Amino acid sequence: MKIYLSVDMEGVTGLTDPEEMHAGGRGYERGCELMTGDANAVIQGVFDAGAQAVLVNDAHGSTKNLRIDLLDERATLIRGPGKPHRMGQGLSRDFAAACFAGYHARAGVRHGVLNHTWMGKEIHNVYLNGEICGETRLVAGFAGSLGVPVALVAGDEAVCEEARDLLGDVEAVAVKKGIDRFSAELLPPSVAHRQIRDGAARALDRLSDFKPYVVAPPYTLGVEWSSTATAAACAIIPGVQQVGPRHTEFTTDDYHDVMALFGIFSMIGGQVACGSGAYG
Repeated sequence: MKIYLSVDMEGVTGLTDPEEMHAGGRGYERGCELMTGDANAVIQGVFDAGAQAVLVNDAHGSTKNLRIDLLDERATLIRGPGKPHRMGQGLSRDFAAACFAGYHARAGVRHGVLNHTWMGKEIHNVYLNGEICGETRLVAGFAGSLGVPVALVAGDEAVCEEARDLLGDVEAVAVKKGIDRFSAELLPPSVAHRQIRDGAARALDRLSDFKPYVVAPPYTLGVEWSSTATAAACAIIPGVQQVGPRHTEFTTDDYHDVMALFGIFSMIGGQVACGSGAYG
């Protein structure tokens, strides 16, 4: 039985500061260790419950955050940029289930720690077939398009609530309770990792309870950007239409295109914003 594990960073045990998310920032190295600890807790739990292989995808930012030297030796890791399917890289039909660790609430969710959708300041909201969409829904939809159910979501309380609203009785493990976007009540790592491990094992024990989250094609990805300039720049991409001053849409029958497009959006959107000073 193969299990897929996508690991983001904002929902990782103990982290609340944006500097902890980026190389060179205060606390980043320790953040990478904590991120790897959350991943290892999932890995241990699913192996305890009978998994035979685990593929881990570093799904945050540079995608060079997880510590391979500290990773459970029974797993393999996808690391580094240039991944066409980003947070879902490596996911395929032969996985029994997908697990998400270190995930966070979508943009604008009150009490969501470090809440955002894909990009922290460039994107206000994302929509999938007209419905508001966070990263949990986005990646769960990708898994569902391949027939793979999501069994576990670990992160802050807000993303656990988001996951249950979306996926039903999914195993959800909250490692922190948001106070505001940059503050939270935290569990110690030893406690959080034990709860993640136990939740992962429970998820596999009741794997038959989970069904793939299926979004009916065609898939229309809508993005509400923070800047008219970013919307205009992204609308240059073939197939992307600018449908409002700050809104773009893209429609496809292949969910892989949706995942790949976010990689291009990140490059264009980040450059437009970062190169424009206070007006980015």
